[in-house]
Amino acid sequence: MIAIQFRSKGSTIRSVKITGHADAGPYGYDIVCAAVSALSIGTVNSLSEIAEIPLEVISAEDSGGYLEFKIPSGITQKQLDTSQILLQSLQLSLNSIQEEYREYVKINSLKEK
Repeated sequence: MIAIQFRSKGSTIRSVKITGHADAGPYGYDIVCAAVSALSIGTVNSLSEIAEIPLEVISAEDSGGYLEFKIPSGITQKQLDTSQILLQSLQLSLNSIQEEYREYVKINSLKEK
């Protein structure tokens, strides 16, 4: 199962952690894993390139199954606004995948005060 955790402070998404494998199909044919990977890596690339945010990214590049990224403090308001649009889009897209493939994807949102 793929576990996805969004951490927010107030209404601001601060980090995303994705762990596990869907195991919804044979290696190379797992559409759930491919969808989650494409969306999450696309978001990381967009945060870096479009929003120009120096992300803190941790991943298991060799085996996959782990990606974590955090929005750093000290970014501009424009960068923060752009990051939230991108992260809300990611969350919306992943929620759609979870609705369709509940047995393979679990999303958890943690709110910090």
